[in-house]
Amino acid sequence: MHPNRPPADGATPAMAQWYAAKAAHPDALLFFRMGDFYELFFDDAEAAAEALSIALTYRGEHQGVPISMCGVPHHSHEAYLARLIRRGFRVAICDQMESPEEAKARKAPTIRREVVRIVTPGTVTEDALLEAARPAWLLALAKGGAAWLDVTSGAFETEDNPDIPALMARLDPSEIIAEDGLWPDAIEAVAPRDAARRIAAAFDVASLEGFGTFTEAELRAAAMAVDYVRATQNGRLPFLMRPVPRGTQGVLLMDAATRRSLEILRSERGEARSTLLAAVDRTLTGAGARELAARLAAPLASLPAIQARHAAVEALRAHHEWRGSLRGAMKGAPDMARALARISLERYAPRDLAALRDGLTRAEAMAGHCAGARPLPPLLADAADALVPPESPREELTRALAEQLPARFEDGGVIAAGYDGQLDAMRRLRDDARGAIAAMQMQLAEAWGVASLKVKHHQQMGYLAEVQAAPGEKLLRSPPSLPGELMPQHRQTMANALRFTCGALVELDRKLSQAAEQAQGRERAIVRHLAGLCAQAAQGITEAARAVAEFDVHAAAAELALANWCRPEMTGGADFHIQSGRHPVVEAALTRAKGPAFVPNDAELSAGQRLCLLTGPNMAGKSTFLRQNALMVVLAQAGLFVPAEAARLGVVDRLFSRVGASDDLAGGRSTFMVEMTETAAILNQAGPRSFVILDEVGRGTATWDGLAIAWAVLEALHDRLRCRAIFATHFHELTALAGKLPELRLATMRVREWKNEVVFLHSVGPGAAEKSWGLHVARLAGVPRTVLGRAEAVLHALESRARQGGGVLSEELPLFAPKPAAAPDHPVLAALATLDPDAMSPRDAQEALYRLKALLTP
Repeated sequence: MHPNRPPADGATPAMAQWYAAKAAHPDALLFFRMGDFYELFFDDAEAAAEALSIALTYRGEHQGVPISMCGVPHHSHEAYLARLIRRGFRVAICDQMESPEEAKARKAPTIRREVVRIVTPGTVTEDALLEAARPAWLLALAKGGAAWLDVTSGAFETEDNPDIPALMARLDPSEIIAEDGLWPDAIEAVAPRDAARRIAAAFDVASLEGFGTFTEAELRAAAMAVDYVRATQNGRLPFLMRPVPRGTQGVLLMDAATRRSLEILRSERGEARSTLLAAVDRTLTGAGARELAARLAAPLASLPAIQARHAAVEALRAHHEWRGSLRGAMKGAPDMARALARISLERYAPRDLAALRDGLTRAEAMAGHCAGARPLPPLLADAADALVPPESPREELTRALAEQLPARFEDGGVIAAGYDGQLDAMRRLRDDARGAIAAMQMQLAEAWGVASLKVKHHQQMGYLAEVQAAPGEKLLRSPPSLPGELMPQHRQTMANALRFTCGALVELDRKLSQAAEQAQGRERAIVRHLAGLCAQAAQGITEAARAVAEFDVHAAAAELALANWCRPEMTGGADFHIQSGRHPVVEAALTRAKGPAFVPNDAELSAGQRLCLLTGPNMAGKSTFLRQNALMVVLAQAGLFVPAEAARLGVVDRLFSRVGASDDLAGGRSTFMVEMTETAAILNQAGPRSFVILDEVGRGTATWDGLAIAWAVLEALHDRLRCRAIFATHFHELTALAGKLPELRLATMRVREWKNEVVFLHSVGPGAAEKSWGLHVARLAGVPRTVLGRAEAVLHALESRARQGGGVLSEELPLFAPKPAAAPDHPVLAALATLDPDAMSPRDAQEALYRLKALLTP
């Protein structure tokens, strides 16, 4: 997208550097530091100007064509970076590696510049480029394996032989790298052959035996991810936790279609609003929000682990004061994990050291609140023990850092007075400048005979004596006879004043600058020492950050549970009993809009009645009822309580949701094809421990084709898959299966007619719908009366034909049509057809049998 251009003969040294850097990174926009700006040239400038809506200018020519150029301020470049990254660009940062004075001292034609990092969506660390509540996963795909890591938190996991679409839907990665085109739009990468050795070297261990058991494919993917991060960070690696082989055991499995249907983390429009996460999130920290999202994206499927989370929530719900104290300590806590990532990459600011100081302080306060609340449930007890790292740098950071910190280290004032005696002495010398300048000003005013003389500092020329125009001209014409160090030397003439220097001013400038540089150098050394302490304690700090997130998630779930949410009773059987259940997202939306109260409903899918056939009109709430029961499973197995009066749930291993209509036109799939593909996935993967919700299977094709498909799918769910399922349909003919499928029960959305109006009660009751109410819904939608009238006439005609046992529609599918009378082709059949058993006496019946037998005699 940004082709290289050969350097022109006679290109300036700076532009020669640009050509070299661009040649090394042709697929990235090049931010080229020139003074106070990052400049972009050629195609980079044109693309960035359009994406950022900034002015495009020109600088010089290349092969007779003006060179396109645009730029962004160095001090505020993060905001521009964020916009480019969200637009899908990669950005190479080419920075100045020395000052102009250093370049001049080594007689170089220009300042030395180098590419210090590549900014990509999966490797950013700046807060301005990150979402606080969303992990920034970098996903690496190798043949047969996957690995994903978050450079901002250090999390690192792998999976063998993954279901890639399901993994993608679960992680929602920020960036994907893959070998051999395993995934479209991924950045192509090559998996190293010596993967195990490279991972061991990254963690400074001899072997990976202590990390767990990994397949070769998992290690290749993990090495790809580590190599990619190292390449984008100019050879550095952030602090990473040891990789964990996750697999899918113990996790509730959901495919991409199910996640999309249930809108767990993202709505079908790709938004974060109107999702399950948005409805239930009561966390107070960024790390807690990310942990909650991770739990909703990957609920558990292990009964003991689920029960352990519920016990933690129950303990916090039961102790109001303790929960309040913990949440008070957590509120506003900084994001320690992300601050540590920037420190480990040596790309940190004073606020990052303060974040670790303040975060560890809050974690210790939380540990103090836990000391009086023991015994704690196991999960909370483990988290409480991790809140205070064994080698915490908190005390050192507290003593060292100033109370008010600058935005940048270059501004000084990071280290508190009294922490380092040497720094304090340098600062005193530097800060005596005010007195030294005042003394120099009085001395020069007296020596030069100019009472109004002022000593001022100029950025380029240092300290100067500024004199008004009239006395300044006099100094020029007839300078006083003074010692050499006090003799005025003219430097600059302005409209109303003249500026002079002298030997004494030059020496004062040198001493003050030297003192400031020495103080700045000493402060930088102390900052590096503090950052080193944090890096040494990285493991403990990370565990403390995760412990804070653990408390945050459970305390937030306890807070949520106060709104009439119950602790679900989890079992290892096929239970599914919900008493007065509610849809959490719809209820939250009604509450925000101050609308009517949500109508709760029961759901019962226990042994002996595992399959529910739900009928009723559109707009009555079928889809809401389906989804709310699927979300009960997600919430309960993620470790949260559920919006119901009571709940007893058997652990689900796979969750499937096929609700709503969608197409994939880009992939050449119609709405019905998508529906059948998703239905096929259910029929091929669901089992006895699965939970399935299906809505309107077969409605995307002809009436009888669709009915036949729905009929067969319903039988398969009952007879073969034997899973818990709710099957919503408009095919009323399916209710006939209630007498043939023993574990099928009928339910319907209740509707009431009142004064020729249809009232949707949004409640579920036993039985089947009397009719579809389609015409009523069409009228509510605004279909013209003439069309409604004609539709009603056609409906009556079709219903009349159906009652008479035939009609043209019944010819489409013999399975559902009345069977025609068989033409007798044997004397016995012909005689049998003439008999009326209900009108015959016993003697008549006996005689008829004799006659039929005689007809069979040769």
